[in-house]
Amino acid sequence: MRSQASRGTIFTDVTQATGDRIQTVTSATFDPLVLQCRGPIAVEFMSYGCAYCRELEPVLQQVAGMLPSQGKVCRVNIGVEEELAADYGVHGTPTLVMFLEGKEVGRAEGLEASVDGVMAVMRQAFGR
Repeated sequence: MRSQASRGTIFTDVTQATGDRIQTVTSATFDPLVLQCRGPIAVEFMSYGCAYCRELEPVLQQVAGMLPSQGKVCRVNIGVEEELAADYGVHGTPTLVMFLEGKEVGRAEGLEASVDGVMAVMRQAFGR
């Protein structure tokens, strides 16, 4: 899907067309959509070829729907964004990296595919 320049956004808005609650970010959009945002942001570094990532996807969709308005879940496809994955020291998928006010505050690799497990990891990282 193309970016929505008419509305002044600089990201690909997958959510409008598919009901996807997880925003895909790229190296070009990572700074404005993750590092410059306020509130808690969880970024899943994933690969579409990863069976664990596919298993975790519906769980992350559910978690994204449960977050307060200032929180969000994003994804980075490491198959496309190899340099971004390397910048954040991501060597395996899925890896969930939590950011608060532009700073990494926690990470979890090989997450349990359960809402309770993901929420526990996020609560620990965000101190909530």
